[in-house]
Amino acid sequence: MAKETAVTKNLAENIARMEQLFADCDDIKKKELKLGKDGDVPCYLTFIEVAVDMGNSALLELLKYLRSIPRDELLRALEENALATSDATYFMTIEEAADGLLAGESILFVEGFAKAIKIPDDGYPNMGVSEAESEKVVRGSNEGFTDSVKQNAALIRKRIRSPQVKVKQKKIGVRSKTNVFLVYMDDLIRPGLLEEIERRLDGFEIDGVLDSGVLEQLSEEKWYSPFPQFQTTERPDRAAMSILEGRVVLMSDNSPEALLLPTDYNSFIRTSDDYYNRWEIATFERLIRYMASFFAMTLPGLYLAVTNFHTQILPTTLLLSFAEARKGVPFPAVVEVLIMELSFELLREAGVRLPGAMGNTIGIVGGLIIGQAAVEANLVSPIVVIVIAFTALCSFAIPNEEFATAFRLLKFFFIGICAWLGFFGMLVGLMFVLIHLSQLKSFGIPYLMPFVGADLNDYEDQRDFLWRFPMRRLRKRPIYTRQGERVKLRFYRNQKGE
Repeated sequence: MAKETAVTKNLAENIARMEQLFADCDDIKKKELKLGKDGDVPCYLTFIEVAVDMGNSALLELLKYLRSIPRDELLRALEENALATSDATYFMTIEEAADGLLAGESILFVEGFAKAIKIPDDGYPNMGVSEAESEKVVRGSNEGFTDSVKQNAALIRKRIRSPQVKVKQKKIGVRSKTNVFLVYMDDLIRPGLLEEIERRLDGFEIDGVLDSGVLEQLSEEKWYSPFPQFQTTERPDRAAMSILEGRVVLMSDNSPEALLLPTDYNSFIRTSDDYYNRWEIATFERLIRYMASFFAMTLPGLYLAVTNFHTQILPTTLLLSFAEARKGVPFPAVVEVLIMELSFELLREAGVRLPGAMGNTIGIVGGLIIGQAAVEANLVSPIVVIVIAFTALCSFAIPNEEFATAFRLLKFFFIGICAWLGFFGMLVGLMFVLIHLSQLKSFGIPYLMPFVGADLNDYEDQRDFLWRFPMRRLRKRPIYTRQGERVKLRFYRNQKGE
């Protein structure tokens, strides 16, 4: 590790070191000014051009204040940290000052004062608070996270106004020095969880972190699994909900996606508005999502197993209808399915990459045109188009995109094994998936909780599982929470809690 250089009282030495660090950086502005009532105190102000507004009140007021007092009083105010006009921070080394500058703040060096002064500003430009795009809800807030980790932390504090909400900052990336925030509720978090997360974050060294996805991949315990072990969200209300459950929210600067950990299978199926709507509709929709997650993985393989190996389980009329639909198709059923699956995956990828309305158009129109043309050309049968389209709908019904990707990949595994072994292959494939899921853990929490391990929390997690109990029955926090802090809802004598 390179030796750090202390800030000295000699302004020329400080300027020389900063000029050396930021040589050929034309976007960084460097101004030599005179402060003090008599203009006898040289100083050096540096900032990134687009990150600081010279008309900003904090910076402007501080400079006005330092120009209005004599030299002795100015140095005494700096020594006593009496800069009441600005939320200033002092740095002892040039390297710390450089990091503050690169974080988008103004840095001021003053002759005769052996510290650099950071003057907070608006920081780098960002997109601002916008609507959440990938996690649409029928009821609830539409606010989404931004590219600024500080704004994202503020959006969580806006929802949980408690001093127990703690924000721990880390810098990750040797060159990018990306700000990473760990947000949690101090009295709810499980002992050892925060230390384990920090241990994993400190367990690697990388040039730069430009998105939270990099942290996710480098911190996963079972990196080879298609199932994500960190849950992602771009919704502040979902993050706040997780913090109230005793989970930790990991946010990276320049990324609108926060990571929620630990997590489990059931957490990926739940949505924010499950708790804003009545329990009957929330339960119904959750059962649909569970069904969708199963069919998104198995339906094409199940179709191949039935039509190629086990036709006897189909009614005769339906079997004859399938046979009539396949007349003239030159390919085996497995080739048909693969052609259509790859076509739909290609359309999905094209729709994502094309801008705005054009992407939506290519997804809808392309699917209709390609499906219809393939049927008319006798390349595929109509029933295959229906099966593949229904499979795609099922994958879209899964609330979390990363979680849905696991089922999209496993779908091809089931196509292969069912085309080879039929329904027996389907059972073998399901066994492999279940064994793999049963071995997965997310920071000590079983991935299949509460399918397994429900007794660890006295079966309370089963109240918010395939079904969602009425809100008045959800009185305890899930297993993520520290022992002794599980109760979240109480009724008093003047209200009936039954």
